[in-house]
Amino acid sequence: MDRSRDLIQGKVFKSILYFSMPLLIGNLFQQLYNTVDSYVVGNYVSSTALAAVGQSTPIINVIVGFFMGLATGAGVVVSQFYGAHDERRLSLSVHTSMALTLLLCIVFTFIGLVSCVPILRFIKSPAAIMPMATTYLKIYFWGISFMLIYNIGAGIQRAVGDSKRPLYDLIASSLVNVVLDLYFVCVLHLGVAGAAYATLIAQGVSALLVMIQLCTTPASYRLDFRKLRIDRPILARVIRIGIPAALQQSVISFSNVYVMSYINHFGTAAVAGYTTYTKIDGFIILPVQSLAMAITTFTGQNYGARKYDRIYKGMYLTIAFNEIISLIFVGMILLFGKDLLRLFTHDQQVIQDGYIMAKVFLIGYLIIPFTNIMSGVLRGVGKSFVPMTILIFCYVFLRQIYLAIVTHFDHALNVVFAGWPITWGICAIILLVYYHKVFHLPLDDEKDFTSLK
Repeated sequence: MDRSRDLIQGKVFKSILYFSMPLLIGNLFQQLYNTVDSYVVGNYVSSTALAAVGQSTPIINVIVGFFMGLATGAGVVVSQFYGAHDERRLSLSVHTSMALTLLLCIVFTFIGLVSCVPILRFIKSPAAIMPMATTYLKIYFWGISFMLIYNIGAGIQRAVGDSKRPLYDLIASSLVNVVLDLYFVCVLHLGVAGAAYATLIAQGVSALLVMIQLCTTPASYRLDFRKLRIDRPILARVIRIGIPAALQQSVISFSNVYVMSYINHFGTAAVAGYTTYTKIDGFIILPVQSLAMAITTFTGQNYGARKYDRIYKGMYLTIAFNEIISLIFVGMILLFGKDLLRLFTHDQQVIQDGYIMAKVFLIGYLIIPFTNIMSGVLRGVGKSFVPMTILIFCYVFLRQIYLAIVTHFDHALNVVFAGWPITWGICAIILLVYYHKVFHLPLDDEKDFTSLK
C-alpha cells in the first residue's frame, strides 16, 4: 500500500495545512457553481431570476446534505482502515460505499423531482419567483446523480490523503460551468434554465473524471465494478457514522428552507439580498469547511493508528488558525461589503438588504471555527451522533423557537438574520463543555472499531 499520503506522521499542523490547501481550492471552485449562476442571472437576466436561484439553493441542500452526511461516514471508515493498514477492509469499504451511492442516485432523483414544487409552496415562495425556481430545481435534480458520484469518489480519495485529484476535477468542471453559463444565458438567452443546464453538464464532467481515476489507480482502494457489493458489517459502520451526519445536514438544511418563509415575507428584494450575500458568505466559510474536512480525515487516520496526542494537538492548532482567518474576513466585510454585493446586482434595495445580513453575521464568523472543527474531530473518531444531536438542537429547534417568538414582537429583517449567529454561539458553548467534561481518548467503545479488522 502506498503510504505517501499518510497523515499519521510528520508535523501536525503542517500535515493538516498541506492536506487542506487542495480542499480549500477545491471548495472554492465548488462554491463557484452557484455563485457563477447567481452572477450571470443577476447581471444578465433580472433580480427576480437571482432570487429564484437563491430560493432553490436551500431546497437542493436538503437532499444533497443528507447524502453528504453519508459520504462523511464512508470517508471516515475508509480513512480509519487506511490508517490501520487494513487493505482488505479498505477495498470493501470503497466498493460498499459506491454501491450504496448508485442506489441512492435513483432514490434522490425521484425525491427531488417530486418534492421541489410542494416545498416551494410550503415556504410561500413569491409568485414572481415560483416559475423560475421550479424550472431551476427540476433541471438540477435530473442531474443530481453526477453530484452524488463525484462527492463519494472525491471523499474516498481524500480519505486516503489524496486531496489534489478531486481539486483538479473541480477546476475542470468549474471552468466548463463558467463557459456554459455565459453561453446558455448570454448567447442562447435560456435564463435560469441555461444556468441549471450549465451546472448539470459541469457536474457530469467532474463525476466522469473521478470515476476514471478510481477505476485506474493501482492502489488498494481501486474501484472494480465487478466487486461492487454491499458488505453488511462495513455498511453498518458507514450508516452508524454517516446517518447522524446525514440527518444533521438535511434537517438543518430543511430548517433553513423554513427560515426562507420568514425572509419571503419581506419580498423579492429581500430574497435576492439574502441570495446575494449567501454567495459571499459561502466564500468566507470556505477555510473553515476545508479545515474541518481535513481534520476529519486527519483524525480518522490517527485514530486508526492510535495516535491520540496528534488528534488533540491538531484540533487546537486548527481552531486557532481558523480564528485568524475569520478576523481577516470580518475586516474585509466591514470595509468592502457593499462593493462585493454590487458584483451581483445594481438594485440598491437588494444591496441594502444583503448588507443587513452581512453586518449581523460578522460576530458569527468568530464562532463557526469552534463548532465545525470540534464536530469534525468527533466524526473522525466515529462519534457522529454527538455533533448531530447538538447541532440539530441548536440550528433547528432553538433557531425556530427564536424566530417564532422574536419575530412576533419585532418583525424586522435583521431580527430574522440574527437567528444564525445566536444559535452558532449556543452550539459552540455546548460543544466546548462536552470536550472539557465528557470527551476523552481512547474511547470506551473502541473495541467496536477493532472488531471489524
